[in-house]
Amino acid sequence: MSNKKFMRLVTTLFIITFVFTMIIPTGQMAAAESDALSINAKGAILVEASTGKILYGKNTDEKLPIASMAKIMTEYLVLEAIDKGKIDWNQKYTPSDYVYKISQNRDLSNVPLRKDGTYNVKELFEAMGIYSANGAAIGLSEIVAGSETNFVKLMNDKAKELGLKNFEFVNSTGLENRDLLGQHPDGTDVEAENKMSARDMALLSQRLIDDYPEVLEIASMPRKVFREGTDDAIKMDNWNWMLKGLLFETEGVDGLKTGSTDSAGSSFTSTVERNGMRIITVILNATDDEGGLRTPRFVETKKLIDYGYNNFTLEERYPKNYFIKKKSNLSVIKGKEKEVAVHTNKPLTVVVKRGEEDSYEPSYVFDKKKVNEKKAVTAPIKKGEKIGYMTVKFNGEGQDLGFLEEKSDENVDLITKTGVEKANWFVLSMRGIGGFFSGQWRTVTDIVKGWF
Repeated sequence: MSNKKFMRLVTTLFIITFVFTMIIPTGQMAAAESDALSINAKGAILVEASTGKILYGKNTDEKLPIASMAKIMTEYLVLEAIDKGKIDWNQKYTPSDYVYKISQNRDLSNVPLRKDGTYNVKELFEAMGIYSANGAAIGLSEIVAGSETNFVKLMNDKAKELGLKNFEFVNSTGLENRDLLGQHPDGTDVEAENKMSARDMALLSQRLIDDYPEVLEIASMPRKVFREGTDDAIKMDNWNWMLKGLLFETEGVDGLKTGSTDSAGSSFTSTVERNGMRIITVILNATDDEGGLRTPRFVETKKLIDYGYNNFTLEERYPKNYFIKKKSNLSVIKGKEKEVAVHTNKPLTVVVKRGEEDSYEPSYVFDKKKVNEKKAVTAPIKKGEKIGYMTVKFNGEGQDLGFLEEKSDENVDLITKTGVEKANWFVLSMRGIGGFFSGQWRTVTDIVKGWF
């Protein structure tokens, strides 16, 4: 090939590559970058729990079936009812006909309950949290709300309150409504099922372990015997096979909930803690070559866990009383002092990407009601008064996926270092006079300069 032909070929390839790059939608490029792990699932997300920082995402906002992971909301509402004193762990319950019939179906995950039996809230909660017992979950919904129909309303109301965006709760268990023997909650369709986005599932899980960390004491149990020492004793092996001693044991895993139905496929929400950093992962409808429901979710979750701990750390980057040089003195309007300094009220911990430790830059976000466009505040000002917050921007390579919510937890309050009293009328008058004569003097100076 001649040099001219070779150069034409190279030029043509360059033009094609450039045009192809320009016409690919930004969203598709971001998705390709975000899916560098090749997660085999319809939806997935990896989050650092304390800040809500998203470390990986795939199809994070599509509302998808979640199966028994709906019980995470049931757990939240039960623990909330206990916390508020509406029910207690030792409260007794006798199954309704509905709960009794569902609990007898061993094709579903269940511990059989006696129709005339008496059970307390604690053992029903353990059966639900460890063994995903569906009859027990419905029983808990009746204890909290009187009926599953009422409980479903609580589920959807709580989801809105917690800031979830893409969700639909139709029962307390995560079963498909068609499996509920025609007794599905009023107002829901027989063909309906619980659905959430990966992002919402991560946010709900974050809220659960933040508000009620005791849930992990039960979620982390690899196994337990239901009604041990009685004729009704049943061995409950946790469906979370990543717990210690189980098939996919993985360091640090201590929760949270699996889910599997024909429509939801192989799904799992995990909670993990290592070296002071906790992460939450969500896998929705994982697949493998064999089409199984049990193992794909753990294989894909392992990818997320390894990626999170191999590539990110949680570090205290900025100490308490930190301030950004040359940006921390604000002008004061009508104050005895003309300036006031600001600093942070506590240390700021940041999720840091390994190898890009120098790509993080602190920045101030001022409260517009207190700080004007000229970076000035009006006296009087109290010492320690909050006037905004300090956050951190990532300027490194790769896509910044943001946080679970618009308001990040990766920031700290910005407060005034000292107080500034309002100046009295005499001081303000003298400043006004001084400013006037200063202006006049500048005018005279400018005129004199013009003579030479």
